[in-house]
Amino acid sequence: MSRPWRQTLLVLAIALLAGMAGAWLGPRLLARPASDGVHAAVHRDLNLSAEQSAKIEVLEADFAIRRRALELEMRKANTELAAAIRTEQAFGPEVTAAVDHFHVAMGELQKATIEHVFAMRAVLTPEQAATFDRKVVDALTADQT
Repeated sequence: MSRPWRQTLLVLAIALLAGMAGAWLGPRLLARPASDGVHAAVHRDLNLSAEQSAKIEVLEADFAIRRRALELEMRKANTELAAAIRTEQAFGPEVTAAVDHFHVAMGELQKATIEHVFAMRAVLTPEQAATFDRKVVDALTADQT
């Protein structure tokens, strides 16, 4: 097999592997944060007043928009990574930059999620906050497998 064909097949194989890795990792990395289970517990277990429910609904709607934007940024970074792998065919500066972009987006999503959790907590009474804190800790330490 001639060298250009081998290189083409190598690029296609790498792109295929990157796509498969993205398809496998995507649902795991973009799975709803632990706060989703907390959201259900907030509405189910905390006996919220109508005013608290209304405030939390606004917080949830605002966070859903922010989360979606950050998830899209993570997808964009994955697309950049696939293109960099296709172009560089090595762990070079473009691949490194794309990985860094993904990590920044993922970190921003985690920070936004934590900010959102604390914003919800601020709406609660001290007794509700104690229950909420236990739910958050349980969600963060639960076995995710």
